Amino acid sequence: MKKNKLKNISGITLVEILIGIAVSALMVTAMFTTYNVVNNSYSQVTDRAKISRSGRDVIAMLMRDIRLAGYKFYMGANTLGIPKADNLTYHTGEDVIEESHDPIIIIHNELGYSPTGTEAPDKKIDTAKDKCCDKIHIVYGDFDHTDVEQPYKRYKITYYAKPNPKGTVTNSYYGIYRTKESWIENEANPVGQWVTDCDECYHEELLRDHLDDMEFVAFNKHGRNLFNSEENSFPRPDKANRTELYNIRIVDVRLTFRSKDEVYRPGNNTKARWVKGLGNRARAFFDRYLRDSVVVSIHTRNIGS
Repeated sequence: MKKNKLKNISGITLVEILIGIAVSALMVTAMFTTYNVVNNSYSQVTDRAKISRSGRDVIAMLMRDIRLAGYKFYMGANTLGIPKADNLTYHTGEDVIEESHDPIIIIHNELGYSPTGTEAPDKKIDTAKDKCCDKIHIVYGDFDHTDVEQPYKRYKITYYAKPNPKGTVTNSYYGIYRTKESWIENEANPVGQWVTDCDECYHEELLRDHLDDMEFVAFNKHGRNLFNSEENSFPRPDKANRTELYNIRIVDVRLTFRSKDEVYRPGNNTKARWVKGLGNRARAFFDRYLRDSVVVSIHTRNIGS
């Protein structure tokens, strides 16, 4: 009786085991593929959010400083014996444009580079009009009645880009830096000069990393682009076009950042991903990094004719 009962017990054959393993493998593969797709999409969203946040942070600083450009403090009537005007020498910068004390000076294509590791010889990409990055000088005044030697202040803030020393030939990236200088002109310094060792000053302060391009375009009250193609810069403050420096009404700003890590999967870099500028500047990238641009128009408040 016992032997008959053992013969009636059903079991799992080898074929059924193999089929179960195959089905399980298919399910695991499908689950891994789904997870990989979701994780990649999540990484792209988070990286784009980080890029956008970096751009907004720098734009907020630029908006504050550009709106200060050209500001001057006038004391007016007082009993402290302080002059009404600042009495500080105002340099035109006719010899060296970057020494100008005019409210806004823009130097286009300051670095004059084309990002490396992003173009292939067989892609026939024209990079003649793609030169990074612009530099902007912003000058404004202030006042401190507690400073007996020089109550009137003049500051110059410069935004510019520099290559990151940690970058490589195939992975080059740049950072946005900011420098703030103070114009010192008093009895001890009658000639006057820009210094960076004041309490409010800073030198080469890194704001954000992984920058691809930074572009500034100034417009006058008639909407005319003030870019001087011959000088490759904002109009030089000479007698011919000096008035344009005081007709600035809007400064368009574009910041383009890239992701820190590679986002796109291998094989997805065969098609060009274009990054376009405010004017003719454009570039096609073939790497696996994610890029995003922030564009904003900033209205000046303290620059008048």
